[in-house]
Amino acid sequence: MTDAAITPNGSPDDQNRIADPDRGPDPVPGLPLRDLPGFAHRWVDADGIRLHAVEGGQSSAPTVVLLAGFPQTWWAWHKVMPLLAERFHVIAVDLPGQGHSDRPRQGYDTHTLASRVQAALTALDVPKYWLAAHDIGACVAFSLAVKYQDRLHGVALLDAGIPGITLPESIPTDPERAWKTWHLAFHLVPDLPETLITGRERDYVGWFLRAKTLSPDTFDSADIDHYAASIAAEGGLRAALGYFRDAEESGRENRAALTSADGQGHLTLPVLGISSSHGSIPDMAASLSPWADNVTGVVIPQAGHFIPDEQPDAVAGALSAFIDHAGGE
Repeated sequence: MTDAAITPNGSPDDQNRIADPDRGPDPVPGLPLRDLPGFAHRWVDADGIRLHAVEGGQSSAPTVVLLAGFPQTWWAWHKVMPLLAERFHVIAVDLPGQGHSDRPRQGYDTHTLASRVQAALTALDVPKYWLAAHDIGACVAFSLAVKYQDRLHGVALLDAGIPGITLPESIPTDPERAWKTWHLAFHLVPDLPETLITGRERDYVGWFLRAKTLSPDTFDSADIDHYAASIAAEGGLRAALGYFRDAEESGRENRAALTSADGQGHLTLPVLGISSSHGSIPDMAASLSPWADNVTGVVIPQAGHFIPDEQPDAVAGALSAFIDHAGGE
């Protein structure tokens, strides 16, 4: 753990501004910072934009980095973080467009995002780490593992359709399954999502948080308010949709990196696929196995898509067991 520069969340319209270490963090209008006891907020330069991270735990222990997905922020991990912090150095990162990180106008393919996350971790003086990520965060984490395999001890991927890897080629029309994936096509339509969602962010975000959990009361009103405010803040909806609109490019880059003549063809680091009893991807490990040599899997019972919120003890236990078994330092 180091004294990295504390830098602000800046204007979402300035893609190329370099972080200024002499300025304090600027709040995102309408999105108060949420504090977690034992953890500190950090802002660091990541290839010319500022990323927000929340850091705590055991400074001399192995580092576990956490990434969240749509429509969440780092707060998706707030129930898991104190559990991991008993044994590990823990850093949860707001991806570009999430929470209190900058919201650039473009660059939401997962390889660009992976480079920015790695730049932030370098700025935080993290030489090597374990990585755990959910949903879109897992898409970024997969690309990060492809690009920076030597910087990772291992990676755990939770219930995610990873472009070019585990993302289904077609969206089902069976109503029993279509409700889980309908938004993948909707978010690709130009302009229409912005028209229908703007001003209704809380209704939209609330649907995902309630419909895709096994227990619809997993998220309280404050949680829904927080995630809706992140999407509603300037540049938030554009960024959220950008992840989906750049998914085809993300898939091409993933496959090209793994099948190129000078590529390894497979991930060789330890990979843990975490599924849930009522999630979107029934068997993450099986979906990842064609692309990685060392894959194990676990299914978390009594959970829907938002596994860290629904079963934090089980997720923390699975991650700890994975790290212990793989033997990283």
